[in-house]
Amino acid sequence: MSHVTRRAVLKGSLAAGAGLTLTKTLAASNTMDKFEMKFAPHFGMFSQHAGNDLVDQLKFAADEGFTAWEDNGMGGRGVSDQERVAKAMTQLGMTMGVFVVNPESAWATNLTTGDQGAVDKFVGECKSAVEIAKRVNAKWMTVVPGKLAHSLEMGFQTAHVVDALRRGAEVFEPHGLVMVLEPLNPWRDHPELFLSKVPQAYEVCRAVDSPSCKILMDMYHQQITEGNLIPNMDAAWSEIAYFQIGDNPGRNEPLSGEINYKNVFKHIHDKGFSGVLGMEHGNSDAGKAGERKVINAYRTCSNWS
Repeated sequence: MSHVTRRAVLKGSLAAGAGLTLTKTLAASNTMDKFEMKFAPHFGMFSQHAGNDLVDQLKFAADEGFTAWEDNGMGGRGVSDQERVAKAMTQLGMTMGVFVVNPESAWATNLTTGDQGAVDKFVGECKSAVEIAKRVNAKWMTVVPGKLAHSLEMGFQTAHVVDALRRGAEVFEPHGLVMVLEPLNPWRDHPELFLSKVPQAYEVCRAVDSPSCKILMDMYHQQITEGNLIPNMDAAWSEIAYFQIGDNPGRNEPLSGEINYKNVFKHIHDKGFSGVLGMEHGNSDAGKAGERKVINAYRTCSNWS
């Protein structure tokens, strides 16, 4: 073999090796780019980059490293959209987060009053939610117990809510599904709702005593209502199955407000949480730049080194 031929072969080998190395590097990069925690964006959050098509939005999020998705309004979508989204999420390896069990009655039906008609309606909504959950591969569903009944002492209201949720848990338990109760802040957004604090939700869940009744801790709401996020999280840990994210003030992405989400995420991670953290917030800035700012905020708050 001539010197020129050997040089050509060597050059080709080096190029092939470099190509293989590049392929491995890109594969490793794609793996590293996936968020370790299951942060879940929602439809519309990245529409400036991805457009309005639901599946295109899922694909964009997956390409950016997100491995979960959340859609409060999934129950209200048509069956064809539900099936299309579920198929895409399966192909992309994404976990489905919460949808709302009782979207029409959550703000009107009072499980606090003991009214049997309200309870029966709620149980019917739970049965419908089972079919939706099966269709979209969901495990967790948000439940809002409704408004305060000002004519009743709080103890009576709590007992009525517990009784109703036990009925709901009976629906979900055979299917391995979990309704998650979301305490909502009364000071700014939801002044008339029954459930407002994590300790209150903990009390209710312990009384219901079912693996199908747990807490959704929305850190935006709880920062407003009670603060003390990490200690309350630790105290209620056995009953928490799901988190939602939003900074305060503004209810936008981490780093836009006062919550130290880098510490909060690290704490949740170190406790071994493997569930979904829903990104139930807006974007502090508009357009593509605002969407990129959201993604970068999660990258920054996930870097604990």
